[in-house]
Amino acid sequence: MDGEMNDNAGDKPENGQNGQGDEGSEEEVIFPEDEATEAGEEPTELEKAHAERDRMREQLLRIAADFDNFRKRSRKEIEEVRRRATEDTLREVLPIVDNLERAANAMGDATEVAAVADGVHMVLRGFEDVASRLGLKRVPGVGNQFDPTCHDAMQQEETDEYPPGTIVSEIVPGYYLGERLLRPAMVVVAKPPTQTDDQGDEPPKGA
Repeated sequence: MDGEMNDNAGDKPENGQNGQGDEGSEEEVIFPEDEATEAGEEPTELEKAHAERDRMREQLLRIAADFDNFRKRSRKEIEEVRRRATEDTLREVLPIVDNLERAANAMGDATEVAAVADGVHMVLRGFEDVASRLGLKRVPGVGNQFDPTCHDAMQQEETDEYPPGTIVSEIVPGYYLGERLLRPAMVVVAKPPTQTDDQGDEPPKGA
């Protein structure tokens, strides 16, 4: 019996040591597979949100820069178009100015008023040709019905020669540029003459 007890006693410490060794190994040992799993974890929702924010911010900055460049190019192109339009218009008008200068110089040596008048009318015809090429046309004037969309009535004139509301004279002509009113015409509009007191006091016929 003593031998059996000794054997059993010898077995217990060995079993106890094995048990403790097993528990310690479970707590302390870290396997390489576990480290790889931790290193390859997917980003959290917060990290995803930060990454999306940075991406959108970069995209917005790029769009803002592109728009600013587009705005600068558009402004430059508009200014260039305006400059060219002004140059083309002045190029058309300069011959008229030249003719006016010639007419003014000729007035000093002219002996007949008719010759000066012919020169002025020639300049006016040149202006009408240029205006036609530029799309400029005159607003209808004398003899036409008053139209508040293209006429400014400066005064009224009593007359029997024209129906009421008809333009009897033009102070300043008006012009259209294409279909757009460039300047309204300043006109005088007809109105019926007022009756005199003598006409009002005339006794009826047969009295």
